[in-house]
Amino acid sequence: MSSNTFGKLFAVTTFGESHGPAIGCVIDGCPPGIELQSGDFAQDLARRATGKSRYTSQRHEADEVEILSGVHEGKTTGTPIALLTRNTDARSKDYEDLARTFRPGHADYTYWQKYGIRDPRGGGRASARETTMRVAAAVIAKKWLHGQHGVEVHGWLAQMGDLVPDLPQGAGIDFEVVEGNPFFWPVAAQVPVLEARINALRKAGDSCGARVNVTATGVPPGWGEPVYGKLDAELAAALMSINAVKGVEIGAGFDSVAQQGSEHRDEILPDGFASNHAGGILGGISSGQDLVASIALKPTSSIPTPGRSVNLDGEQVEVRTKGRHDPCVGIRATPIAEAMVALVLMDQALRHRAQCGDVGEVKPRIG
Repeated sequence: MSSNTFGKLFAVTTFGESHGPAIGCVIDGCPPGIELQSGDFAQDLARRATGKSRYTSQRHEADEVEILSGVHEGKTTGTPIALLTRNTDARSKDYEDLARTFRPGHADYTYWQKYGIRDPRGGGRASARETTMRVAAAVIAKKWLHGQHGVEVHGWLAQMGDLVPDLPQGAGIDFEVVEGNPFFWPVAAQVPVLEARINALRKAGDSCGARVNVTATGVPPGWGEPVYGKLDAELAAALMSINAVKGVEIGAGFDSVAQQGSEHRDEILPDGFASNHAGGILGGISSGQDLVASIALKPTSSIPTPGRSVNLDGEQVEVRTKGRHDPCVGIRATPIAEAMVALVLMDQALRHRAQCGDVGEVKPRIG
């Protein structure tokens, strides 16, 4: 199989290319009775979209979602939901010079080796444009998770290049601040610094990497399937599937290496856990604590600075990427990371209900 479908009971299949006529998805296994209309997708798609600020790619897509099936009189029917979004601002001419060349750091060469053919326009299927439909599908997942379990999924940009939020140790995240700036940055006073960094990168024809953190609150204990359907394993796979992601952490992540067992273990008290180094998951199953995950995104490979590569004849060439690109893809990755977390939780919740729905609440419930 080509692995264009994600999830088991809440299964999302995406289709389309960056510069094709449209992109879309089919969602199978959605519970009936969820209120849904086209306007429900607007907010999260606008958060993900390019061209909403001068600090991202200036491609301007309408991102209007058409609901083709699975909804009647404003409610999901339980049948497959088909969503479609037209591409309205593709500029394929920007990629004409790249049709016979492999861009360094891109999937051009590997797609060519796998399929013997590729769509060079905007990266084709490998473009982050595809993530639009993941975010759209997750709008439904977020609705159900919140309505059924009170689960909330939020993310923020936790690092851009060498810049980190100037937050006191242990301080919480104010998501009104995060949503109040185009970087999803948790410290409003630092936004001008980020703006200056992006402007400097653009002037230099370069890019930088980023870190995005995601937390899910309200997740009950019990979600996740040992041994091969572990919640953290599926979260890691889902987050790694996002374009440009090169690393995933759950909870303390790689910081666990330097910790001792007496520090890392999350001691259990009658009124709750003493810490959350595990990121809300123990043995692949949710513990009832906040779920915490982080992703590392590489610097954008599409930059105007010339770089070495080869053409289809194996000859040395110089590549200079033209077109509209992000100096830091991490700026727009926050809603995408949220979407993948929400989709995993929705699927795992349905799977838990299918097998263990009769178990009920088990005592003691910590926290």
